[in-house]
Amino acid sequence: MQFTAEQIASMVGGTVEGDPQAVVSTVAKIEEGHKGSISFLSNPKYTHYIYTTDSSIVLVSRDFKPEQTIKATLIRVDDPYATVAMLMQMAAKMLTPDMKGIEPQSAIAEGVEIDDSCYVGSFAYISKGAKIGRNVKIYPRCFIGMNAEIGDNTILYPGVTIYHHCKVGTDCVLHAGVVIGADGFGFAPVNGHYDKIPQLGNVVIGNNVEIGANTCVDRATMGSTVIEDGVKLDNLIQIAHNCHVGTNTVMASQVGVAGSTKIGCHCMVGGQVGFAGHITIGNGVQIGAQSGIPRDIPDGKVMMGYPAVDAGQFARQAATLARLPEMMKTISALQKKIAELENK
Repeated sequence: MQFTAEQIASMVGGTVEGDPQAVVSTVAKIEEGHKGSISFLSNPKYTHYIYTTDSSIVLVSRDFKPEQTIKATLIRVDDPYATVAMLMQMAAKMLTPDMKGIEPQSAIAEGVEIDDSCYVGSFAYISKGAKIGRNVKIYPRCFIGMNAEIGDNTILYPGVTIYHHCKVGTDCVLHAGVVIGADGFGFAPVNGHYDKIPQLGNVVIGNNVEIGANTCVDRATMGSTVIEDGVKLDNLIQIAHNCHVGTNTVMASQVGVAGSTKIGCHCMVGGQVGFAGHITIGNGVQIGAQSGIPRDIPDGKVMMGYPAVDAGQFARQAATLARLPEMMKTISALQKKIAELENK
């Protein structure tokens, strides 16, 4: 499919500078741009590429001021990053086949509520009492447990497992290997061994949630483990039993959240962050990669380190640590000088 700069500008509410008939058919990074591609400039670190890129069209912010001649056609928009994301979503919808129908190798138990608009791939299994919304896509090798509920327009990619009584909202995307509702890690020490504590709760996932490949969200011991609307979880994340993740919070890969921890709304969590159990994280908190979180964090804090401290304090600590070898030499020299003076 091909689109002109004029057509794209009309779709995104942008303003064209250059050739309104410039044609593109693909998206490329600005540093890898080629004829027929559209790129975007959002991060100032990449500004120098706009003068050399071979992209036919580049999305820029409305206040961008070029310092050299630019050969590409520009489309000025409010937010280039958000705009290219929107264009890619539109392209994905056009290019993705509309899967429908139930493939014969799949199995659906009696009493399942499933709409004709759904797709169920080969070797998928839907258990008794499950409720499947409209236009749901269940790819091959998925398992839907007893009395589980899947909302409208949700996509379950191959190998997703939804345990019994768990609920997934509308417009969600669960990537390959996601497990929703496996038992929480509950064991009681008894006479030198561990007795399993039955996990009798479930998992409730809100609307417009995306969960990356091989991420696990454990069922609650009692009540529900809750993932609220708009949450985005990367690959290989562990959310333990009875956790609660607030609206529009995002987490990068390999985050681990211990049991009964509550994370607020609009938080941003870097990769490999570890949360202790039974703590509360406020709204709008930002946490740098590989941080350890042993205690509560109030709203709006920016934290980093192990254990995590204020990001500014962490930067000062890192700067001091870099000077440590030099400081040790100075201390040794001073100790030697003091010893000489004491001997005199």
